[in-house]
Amino acid sequence: MIDSRIILITLLIKLGVAAAVSSALGRSREFQKLLFRDERTLPQTLGLLAFICIPLGLGVWVRVTVSNFYAADISFETTILLGILLGPGAALIGASVLALPAVLHGEFLALPFLLAVAITAGIYGRFVDKEEVWSFSPFVDLSLYRWVRRTLLRPRIDRQILLLVLIVAMEILREWTARMSHRLFALVSDSWLIRIAIWTCAAMVVGIPLKIWNAIRIEQSLEEQKRLLLEARLDALQRQINPHFLFNTLNSIASLVRFRPEQARDLIVKLANILRKMLQEHDAFVPFRDELATTDDYLSIEIARFGAEKLSVARKIDPETLEIPVPSMLLQPLVENSIKHGLEPRIGGGVITLRSRLDHGRLVIEVEDDGVGIAPGRAHSSGVLQGTGIGMKNVRERLDVLYGDDALFDVSSRPGRGTKVTLAFPAQIPDADHPAARAALAAEPRR
Repeated sequence: MIDSRIILITLLIKLGVAAAVSSALGRSREFQKLLFRDERTLPQTLGLLAFICIPLGLGVWVRVTVSNFYAADISFETTILLGILLGPGAALIGASVLALPAVLHGEFLALPFLLAVAITAGIYGRFVDKEEVWSFSPFVDLSLYRWVRRTLLRPRIDRQILLLVLIVAMEILREWTARMSHRLFALVSDSWLIRIAIWTCAAMVVGIPLKIWNAIRIEQSLEEQKRLLLEARLDALQRQINPHFLFNTLNSIASLVRFRPEQARDLIVKLANILRKMLQEHDAFVPFRDELATTDDYLSIEIARFGAEKLSVARKIDPETLEIPVPSMLLQPLVENSIKHGLEPRIGGGVITLRSRLDHGRLVIEVEDDGVGIAPGRAHSSGVLQGTGIGMKNVRERLDVLYGDDALFDVSSRPGRGTKVTLAFPAQIPDADHPAARAALAAEPRR
């Protein structure tokens, strides 16, 4: 018979072991992926069993080899977890691994007992909704009166209570078997208070990993919801650009239809090419080279409308920037803004200058015009300097969603001398763990 003080200390340490092992496993991304999958292949199931059973099997080995170190053995509670989370088949394999050190030590009843526990817990897990499993707690209800009243008004099988009863019943059976034979290990005491503490501890050791892993599961679910929200926001911003671009381009073509129909026809063909490209390549990120090509198509339409003598384009593009991935449809709204608000009001037209360079791992893009600029009163009233026009605001918001504080959007203007828009952001796609990056990549078509 084990001393009562040793049993109480063992129970406290068991709770700590359960919390420590669960937290350590929960920090592994690979373990999370395997545990929270709706369906698993056989290799994935075996991998998950290895994550759980190898360290806890070593705990059983420590218990049988180190005197009075009983807290390392939580094989009984682990088998219950395997049964309710993974099903009877996986639990039987896990139970065999966990029982092996005890069987080698001469505790031959450990294997059949854990196999029986695995089958019982596995059957329970098959007939219970997973949400009820994840929400299990040994503290059934803080208000016994409320629980009794709810049960009497709407009689039903409370699966939380059922699991608690199963754990206690199997722990009692384990204790009784250990009293009858030394071929099975269990904490045994003649004190009813100690025995109740043992039963309660068993339920808590099952509940602790469920609570820790469920918290991680909920956090992942919230991140997924955030990713979906960002994906929807990016899609909405992308859809906002395309009609805006189409509307203004069609207006440009309409102004030529009556007086220069052949030129209007050529522009319609170019517009069709642009739209075809946009439909075929709806990627969130494209090489800067492709973004420049799309902008050139748009500029060719505008140059045809204004005339080459009134609208010209200067390029100062660093060749090293051409293959850097950038958000799609990034430049066109800025160029369109320069033409519409900077050069179009100016009688003699002007020049749009496109620049790009690398600066300490960041891509810097400048779109500058020598148009009328932004009058001080107009800047404050319309918020132009903050980029609140449809196209400008769209670009600013997309950069903010994708890069956060790592992105720069700056508008500087000199009335009567022109306006310059400067963009700066990291010269690579945002880290894959960032929700916005996952949202953007998820929006790309499967190749």
